[in-house]
Formats: sequence, C-alpha cells, structure tokens
Amino acid sequence: MHVVKTPIEVRYQETDQMGVVYHANYLVWFEIARTKFIESLGFSYADMEKEGIVSPVTDIQVSYLKPVKYGDIATVETWLASYDGIRSVYAYNVKVNDEKFVTGSSEHVIVKKDGFRPVSLRKKFPDWHEAYQANVME
Repeated sequence: MHVVKTPIEVRYQETDQMGVVYHANYLVWFEIARTKFIESLGFSYADMEKEGIVSPVTDIQVSYLKPVKYGDIATVETWLASYDGIRSVYAYNVKVNDEKFVTGSSEHVIVKKDGFRPVSLRKKFPDWHEAYQANVME
C-alpha cells in the first residue's frame, strides 16, 4: 500500500480558545495531504486544471478521536482507499507521535470545469489511471 506522510505544524490560527484545532481545519489538512499523495505518484492538480478538468469533493467523512492542539506536530497519512475509474476515495489518518487522533476519507470525481460533466480518468489521463490502479488499497 502506497501511503504518503505529510507533516503539519499546528499553527495558532488553526485553533480555538481551548488551543484545540478547529474541526474544519482537518479538511484543509486532508487537501494538503491528498495533493502530496498525488504528487508522490508524479501527477498534479495544476496539470489537470490546465486541461479544463477539476476534481470536486462528492463526500467527506471525519471522525475526531482526540483533539490535536496548538504546538503539536501532526502527520497526515494518506492513501487511495478505492478507485473505480470515475471515483477516487482517499483515506486519512491524522497522527501525533504515531497515535491516531483523527480519521477520515474524501470521495472525488473529475469533471469538466465548465459544466461539471463527469470525465473518465482512464480516458482523459491514462497514466494517472494506471498509477491509481496499481496503488489502490481495496
């Protein structure tokens, strides 16, 4: 299984008055980590967007097990949990000192930027499709 680990230094502005990371910031961390995962396979969202294609979120799940706090160094582990040629599901673990604090997943499709019509990754980006098939956890 291809897992990418992305370090995140918790910044003060990401926390609430209790010094706990505000819940929505994990979604930003997921995006940072997902981008690093894609880059680790040799691809980029920027190249996709140059082709008039975007990858919106169609579903997101987050489970908060423990609070990550200001001053912590978190690591977001990311992998491809499932892929069917149209939909990609990325999974995430947010860890502090190798202990799991948050888990989650996000589902994405690729669509034409103008009109949001779904596009097959296999047809539009065959190299990307092959890399996903080779690295999906299923």
